[in-house]
Amino acid sequence: MGKIRVGRVGEQLKKEISDIIRNELKDPRVGFVTVTGVEVSGDLQIAKVYVSVLGSEQAKQDTLEALRKATGFIRSEVGRRIRLRLTPEILFELDTSLEYSTRIQEVLREINSDREES
Repeated sequence: MGKIRVGRVGEQLKKEISDIIRNELKDPRVGFVTVTGVEVSGDLQIAKVYVSVLGSEQAKQDTLEALRKATGFIRSEVGRRIRLRLTPEILFELDTSLEYSTRIQEVLREINSDREES
């Protein structure tokens, strides 16, 4: 399948899943969640949804668990909203890239401050 179509389907999934989480899910464990990206397999069978969660480590785990429990509902809603032959299986993953980039910035600041002191 063309890479362009896979990319378009991924972006559409990202938009729809974000909307479903924000407006349709009623689970109190789902806090402030941002869908940061969606990777769709070439055959459109599997979609890895990367989410960023604001809060403590426990809040992140609770939110991820709630999203995984709601996967069936989210998948059925996506199937209603997007016309595909098969609705992809949705897998939620915690996106740690923001935390990683923040840590890299801290290390770079420390290095720069050490240089200025020398």
